[in-house]
Amino acid sequence: MSTPSLSLQRFGYVRVAAVTPELRIADVPFNVAEIRRCFRSAEAGGAQVVLFPELSVSAYSCSDLFYQTTLLGATEDGLAELCRESESVDSVLIVGAPLHSRGQLYNCAVVIAKGHILGVVPKTFLPNYNEFYESRWFASDRDRVEDTIMVCGNSVPFGANLLFEQQHSSASTATSFCFGVEICEDLWATKSPSTDMSLTGAQVIFNLSASNEVLGKAEYRRDLVRMQSARCIGAYVYCSAGSHESSTDVVFAGHTLICENGMILQESERFRFDSQITMADVDVEALENDRFRNSTFRSEISAQDFHHVSVVLNDRSVDTIRRPHQAHPFVPASDKRRSERCAEIFALQCTALEKRLRFTRCTQLVIGISGGLDSTLALLVCVHTFRKMSLDLHGIHAISMPGFGTSTRTRNYAQLLAEELKVDFREISIRETTLSHFHDIGHDPSVHNVVYENAQARERTQVLMDVANQNGAFVIGTGDLSEIALGWSTFNGDHMSMYAVNSGIPKTLVNTLVRWQAAEHASNSLQSLLLEICEQPISPELLPLDEDGISTQSTEESIGPYELHDFYLYAMLRHHYPPHKILLLAQQAFEGRYEDDTLRHWLHVFYQRFFANQFKRNSMPDGPKVGSVALSPRGDWRMPSDAQMNLWVREVEKTG
Repeated sequence: MSTPSLSLQRFGYVRVAAVTPELRIADVPFNVAEIRRCFRSAEAGGAQVVLFPELSVSAYSCSDLFYQTTLLGATEDGLAELCRESESVDSVLIVGAPLHSRGQLYNCAVVIAKGHILGVVPKTFLPNYNEFYESRWFASDRDRVEDTIMVCGNSVPFGANLLFEQQHSSASTATSFCFGVEICEDLWATKSPSTDMSLTGAQVIFNLSASNEVLGKAEYRRDLVRMQSARCIGAYVYCSAGSHESSTDVVFAGHTLICENGMILQESERFRFDSQITMADVDVEALENDRFRNSTFRSEISAQDFHHVSVVLNDRSVDTIRRPHQAHPFVPASDKRRSERCAEIFALQCTALEKRLRFTRCTQLVIGISGGLDSTLALLVCVHTFRKMSLDLHGIHAISMPGFGTSTRTRNYAQLLAEELKVDFREISIRETTLSHFHDIGHDPSVHNVVYENAQARERTQVLMDVANQNGAFVIGTGDLSEIALGWSTFNGDHMSMYAVNSGIPKTLVNTLVRWQAAEHASNSLQSLLLEICEQPISPELLPLDEDGISTQSTEESIGPYELHDFYLYAMLRHHYPPHKILLLAQQAFEGRYEDDTLRHWLHVFYQRFFANQFKRNSMPDGPKVGSVALSPRGDWRMPSDAQMNLWVREVEKTG
């Protein structure tokens, strides 16, 4: 699948780069030459803002050489050369340099674009403990007496209260991009300047750093950067000095990180001596969407004393979006993380059910089991909860209700599963009662339409409800989040229950959870059974079997692959992306697996089904929220049942 040239601006992205260059201590011409080379390379790769480490023009570890006017003069000459270099480059350059003003020396970040220094940001917090003694040379921003500084013969904005902003607009999008700059220790302070910058509108923070390495510090630093991006609902680009800095007493390793809202997009390899460029596309649109939906963030916004500096940020056409593309966003990619996530999700489900059992003082449950994935997971939750509460497993009434399309295979799976888990098992056929119902309403059983299918689902629900009444029990729902999103249930049939333990679990995650149970919590015989169930095609088994007794009805042939619908669901509800962006991300995540027309077709179906079935969600039963995407009308998702889908569907149709 070929991807055409993409406009970063149209899709709400800004491409950033963090560069750890080769350098020589106090050799400004060499350092400037390497900065120029890396800047050009990053710009050629589409980077719109390129960040270098703290004091990168001179090197951080110059110590008392910072007092030398020769070094300071060379630094200004180097900045002038970088300004000239930037005249023909579309990227913004941020470098570190020692600069003096009014008898004081400052550790500064210099923001350069199109031949000009746009602003100079001095460091606020100067470490003067352990191996650090910056107060020996530098003054803090708090000591600053003027709002401008003379650099390279020009007066430019000066202060830690600078924000750099450009307003983008086009026919299809309007994205305001704003960034702030802080330096090393500023991040480690109890109240980081970047917090106020973010509350004043900065979506991205750039940090020029010179953080040395000691045991365990890299992990702490990684968490610090990642969590600051999460707290600020922003992106954080962190660039630290590399191994060419002095090793007289400490070692530097060139650790760079690009994080977005708690997620690491890119990270460099440490302890390298060659120049490294770390690059990623920051999703400014997603950050803005999260901010205006977060009432706590909105409540903290106030009129801060920041000076906004206009910056030119030209759009870029690129071939691909440079960030992780996960086809299954609900399922962690790594085995370790996936196992941890499954354990937590399963605990959430079981705790939710246990709370409901404790409140109702109920020791009996009724659940319909089909031999399919959803009912298998729900039954596993019931069994684990009963064991945890030391309740008799025979209080779980697992009922198989074969109908016109039930295959021998799934029928056997249901019985074997109940036997393996040692719960009460009953088989109650719905064939005769459904035929009697057809007779009562005058429906021809040879007409296999929606009446034929839904009558079976409603008959099963009636059986479950009545058996629950017989036993003083309540009915456990088995439907999952994907089915709820697509309306793939019969209203007042399998749509209804007394508690829905799977309502927060998308289909791709249901399969993962059952496999996790098989791998880590099942006997050999149960493990084999669970894995067999996971491998079977998904089917409601409502239409008659073929002459070989095999179900020919496939859910995914009817409504589309669940992996696509789960991808669309996550992109729409978690990030509120528009259809053209969802399609772009799907093209990249599923490259080589689905044609563009196929992705577009099922996205069209997704919107149609999602809008048409809100009435079912508005009357869905209680069930636990599990992840950041949930559809309960009492919690995360409120939508009128009669909302029009035209805007979304038209955009899908015109996206080519």
